[in-house]
Amino acid sequence: MKSKLLIIFSATIMFFTAVSCSDWLDVNHDPNALEQIPDAKVLLPAAEIGIANNLMGWDFGFAGAFWVEYWTQSYTASQFKTLTEYLPQEFNTTYQSLMREPLTDLKRIKTMTAEDENKGYYFIAEALSIFTWQLITDVWGDMPYTEALRADEGILHPVQDKGQDIYADLMTRVNALLAIDLSESSIDSKFDYIYEGDLDEWYRFASSLKLKLMLRLSETPQYDNAAVLSYIQGADLLTTSAKIPGSVWDDEMEGKRHPMREFEAGGANYFSTNVIASKNFIDYLNINSDPRLAKLFTGTKGAFYGDFDSKEDSDSNGTTDDKETYARALFKGDMDLMLMSDWEVNFYIAEVYARAQNSQAEVFYERGVTASLNQHGISDTEIIETGYAAWNSGTIEQNIKQIAMQKWVANANYQHIESFLERNRTKYPAVNEINIEANRKTAFENFPVGDLTISVKGRALLNGNLPASPLYPSSYIFRNTNAPDQKANVGQKVWWNVKTGK
Repeated sequence: MKSKLLIIFSATIMFFTAVSCSDWLDVNHDPNALEQIPDAKVLLPAAEIGIANNLMGWDFGFAGAFWVEYWTQSYTASQFKTLTEYLPQEFNTTYQSLMREPLTDLKRIKTMTAEDENKGYYFIAEALSIFTWQLITDVWGDMPYTEALRADEGILHPVQDKGQDIYADLMTRVNALLAIDLSESSIDSKFDYIYEGDLDEWYRFASSLKLKLMLRLSETPQYDNAAVLSYIQGADLLTTSAKIPGSVWDDEMEGKRHPMREFEAGGANYFSTNVIASKNFIDYLNINSDPRLAKLFTGTKGAFYGDFDSKEDSDSNGTTDDKETYARALFKGDMDLMLMSDWEVNFYIAEVYARAQNSQAEVFYERGVTASLNQHGISDTEIIETGYAAWNSGTIEQNIKQIAMQKWVANANYQHIESFLERNRTKYPAVNEINIEANRKTAFENFPVGDLTISVKGRALLNGNLPASPLYPSSYIFRNTNAPDQKANVGQKVWWNVKTGK
């Protein structure tokens, strides 16, 4: 495509985008002037990239990884100590970015196309809007929603909606979306990075988004597994991941890399100086001979989570903890950037069947693991044939745990904030109460592989609990006269996070 567009993103996002896999967006528009936008489609690439970059960007990408203990802070730097110590976090950068760019542009697309006979652009914009609003309320809980993004109507201080009410409206919206007839609709494939204009795939994305909304409530009184089972048996669900493909990135050019590559190759060197493997996660892969280990890390040694000041020799190998060579997170320059993965949807379906004690749980569980292996370019499926990931038909809870554990593995390097949210819902991996600091040698010898541990340095801050949600963003709490009091800490649970466990 020869014509170019320009959309300037906020500097906080840091990366940006293109109208095709070869042409980067470079045409400016006044964000407050709809009449200056000749066609709604020019906004779609920026919205897609903006959402995706935030999913694996500064707040969600790093915090998600630290809070589900894929990674821990290194002994030689301090950039992420506050995350691993459970100190107050707002994720304000991401909140502002999502509100100012993708959600605003998606609203514009819907406004411009609402009366069009061709519903293609409206459908995609609404699907991505629902996806983003669910993400916002899942992460922060009660937030402005009904009156949000209505400054043009004079609503400068939107009221805060309860999470339950937001969910109810999102379900109404997704049902209305799925009722749209797309048979006569189309979009220009060059403006759609995710599915290249295939509206059948977008319909499957929206159908799977409904399933995600339904299943997130699995521990609440609103959940009805029989109804969800009936839904999945009749729905046309996602089988191809919704993603920004790795071919979009240019790893040689600053500002055009995958966001995690930007943080490393862009000069800040966050991974080489700050990020090391957490013992909780890497030992689980290593002990179980999971072939994804070599795709996720350079090395096989992990550190105790949140124990970055230790000068002891915990493993008695003659090298103190602070001098050990720990595994580093590995990101390739052409990595895909996920919005919703095929393994994610397969695991959702497997869980619904597992709750119904239906043998199809095994089928979709194995599809989920296989999809994860395929994403890493691994064709060997031994781990689900004879290895540790082989399906064990146990109790409902045992099967939920098995599915959740493989989701934990599959999401590494791809869906960190989703892994955090799903861990909050299912409570797997479980938390082991071991006090590492009390006796590091004993902790090393008796380490609870497959469990999470409470941060050594943050153990007292949340009374022995894990983080559950960030604080309200300061851009909301300090500028909105209708904002509530700030949360006390990052231990406050959102409304659907009610399952017993830390």
